[in-house]
Amino acid sequence: MKTYHIAALPGDGIGPECLDATMPVLDAVQSCCGISLKINRHEAGAEHYRKHGVAIPDEVLKDCLDADAVLLAAIGLPDVRKPDGTEVQPDMMMGLRRALGLYAAVRPVKLYPGVPSPLNTAGAGIDMVILRENLEGLFASFGGGCILNDHVATDTIVITREGTERVVDYAFQLSQRRKGRPIDGKRRVTCVDKANVFRSFAFFRKVFFDIAHRYPDIEADATYVDAMSLYMVTSPSDWDVLVMENQFGDILSDLGAAIVGGLGMAPSAEIGDNHALFQPSHGTAPQLTGKNVANPIATILSASMMLDWLGTRYDDADAISAGAAIESAVAGLLKDGHLRTADQGGNTSTSAISDAVTDAIHRNAGVAR
Repeated sequence: MKTYHIAALPGDGIGPECLDATMPVLDAVQSCCGISLKINRHEAGAEHYRKHGVAIPDEVLKDCLDADAVLLAAIGLPDVRKPDGTEVQPDMMMGLRRALGLYAAVRPVKLYPGVPSPLNTAGAGIDMVILRENLEGLFASFGGGCILNDHVATDTIVITREGTERVVDYAFQLSQRRKGRPIDGKRRVTCVDKANVFRSFAFFRKVFFDIAHRYPDIEADATYVDAMSLYMVTSPSDWDVLVMENQFGDILSDLGAAIVGGLGMAPSAEIGDNHALFQPSHGTAPQLTGKNVANPIATILSASMMLDWLGTRYDDADAISAGAAIESAVAGLLKDGHLRTADQGGNTSTSAISDAVTDAIHRNAGVAR
């Protein structure tokens, strides 16, 4: 049995509570699914910056680089800022992404049975993935924009063939592993861009179709980002994998979360060739800190994605089964509908959700507690 080394960063605000709620779930799949995890927990983030003047210490970054995967809870606090007035969170996230080479940001948009959607167009279901190129695009200007004489500000978008090829290739490989779009099961990868206006996006689209030829069994098409913001609302069951530049993905992934129950239901993964990081898509909600009311499901599902990625990377069927066991337990809880946190219209506590998911894992495995 392989022991996986996990670097766990609890972050700020509700982050530690959500990570605490995830730990018993990971303990449960270790006992039920035959996997072994060595979890090293480290303090990092805005609160650490407030106390020590650094968001992520060198030794923590080293452990993230040495780990098989990183599990990160929400980080950042709006009142903790650097001398230039900007928040600490972007520095930490961009630093981790660049250090770990995390070029593919994977944002599942999945409507689980029992979770209401604000859409009346979701009858056939919603199960798509928004895939952001994570290191280039407009975000390549992070830390490098220019302000001239308090009159002109510029940021530069960067699209490279290498960066686009690897994220598009990942998109098609991801579609191969999925069940296709909900409406008819067709596997489909869609390039989302603004190729009718900008050369950089026309180039992104060209490279997309260059790669698409390698996957003749998967439908490939392209649409403009403004149109896709409409289609996600009017025909959400028509989509499988959407691949796009960083900023567009940042925006559409929040729209995606809104149509499947909110950010508390939105896990994510950031993938590179040698490293991966998993975290909820939501923020730190400092107004909820310490109240035991935050929704931990996004963090728990991020841990499920982590185990699935480890199992795929290391050809470990037990790790894949462990990830599936977590998602199955969460899906059952949501379908039942009796336990809901405040963001889902209920009053169930963070810890009670953790207990319910943990109990479901043991029950589904036939293990008495």
